[in-house]
Amino acid sequence: MTQTASRTPRQWRRFAWHYLEMIIAMFAGMLVLGMILSAIGLGFSHARDPELAYLLTALNMSVGMAAWMRYRGHGWAGTLEMCGAMFAPALPLFPLLWLGLIDGGALMTLAHVAMFPLMLAAMLWRRDEYLGCAT
Repeated sequence: MTQTASRTPRQWRRFAWHYLEMIIAMFAGMLVLGMILSAIGLGFSHARDPELAYLLTALNMSVGMAAWMRYRGHGWAGTLEMCGAMFAPALPLFPLLWLGLIDGGALMTLAHVAMFPLMLAAMLWRRDEYLGCAT
């Protein structure tokens, strides 16, 4: 029997739980670090500075996720891939912003929506790690 066929429902629940943990860590980083940076005057408005606002938000989310992933024992490769899912939406969206096809609010909305399937793709890429099959 292949390893894929031998995966249990318990392992897939662990996978789903980890996905939820990443979403919580992502939003916690965004909220906590965003509040701290705003309090010391380092926040950016998505209306005035959409690129900077997005990149800072992606960084805040990445810090939260990376901290949690490292705490949970994940390696740097998987951690950096997951953080890359925070920044990857900028690749197609920034040119749309620069062309005036979307505004800062749409950039933030579309990028945040895109992060979820990108995070899932990163997890599926290393599914054995997230299923608890990796050594």
